[in-house]
Amino acid sequence: MRKIHATTIRNAVRELCIRANAELPRATTAALREAFSKERSRLGKETLSLLLENAREGAHERVPLCQDTGYAVFFVELGQEVRITGGSLKAALTSGVRQGYRQGFLRASIVGDPLLRKNTRTNTPCMIHYDIVRGDKLKILFLPKGGGGENASALKMLRPADGIAGAKQFVIETVRRAAAGACPPIVVGVGIGGTFDSCPLIAKKALLRPLGRRSKHALYARLERELLKEINNTGIGPSGFGGSVTALAVHVEYQACHIASLPVAVNIQCNAHRFRSITL
Repeated sequence: MRKIHATTIRNAVRELCIRANAELPRATTAALREAFSKERSRLGKETLSLLLENAREGAHERVPLCQDTGYAVFFVELGQEVRITGGSLKAALTSGVRQGYRQGFLRASIVGDPLLRKNTRTNTPCMIHYDIVRGDKLKILFLPKGGGGENASALKMLRPADGIAGAKQFVIETVRRAAAGACPPIVVGVGIGGTFDSCPLIAKKALLRPLGRRSKHALYARLERELLKEINNTGIGPSGFGGSVTALAVHVEYQACHIASLPVAVNIQCNAHRFRSITL
């Protein structure tokens, strides 16, 4: 049994929060550069140029890429041979978020009650998804999820007869409704199958696949290519100003589902496709 102290986790999470909000992953920056080279609209090119400049300044000055520093979402893979000492895993993650958002001068965006709307001022509680895996490692992936992309996301319980065509139509309609509100060029995570509660989760997990890497399943890889082409043909363009690049990537994940169901979920991520991970 390997021991990991809660303080180690807290300190790692604090740094994840600060870095993720200031530094775009290399793959995201590369995708924005590729988008710039493909974009045919003059205004679209200018917008992408500003997004790239913003990314450079954020990393150089170590300041947030966007004023919306997001809901703190964690995907945690806990090895079954790991024991957390000095406190609970949840408390360590939460404490790391509090410290990271305070020390990084990151906006606190969480209200403790959805109707009373009082800000907790700590950007907590955070959202934590756990997986118990083999081994003696603890992997923590941090995704600061902005309100624009999250508000544009959707779930629909289709009929099995709706099939691939129905799933594609729902994804395209969701992106069209989002328009500029999701801050394109976007990354589109799609979940197909599962249950009412699990389908949106796999859509969110789809965002975390290396940007642009196709599904290993030929059917879903083809679906990703078709959806990306159709989304970019909407003409929404960077920041909704019109253009040929509305999405940087479409990632589709799937699960088994009930014979009477065809759940489809769309989770949208804005152009500031930020996330960081660490393995302890």
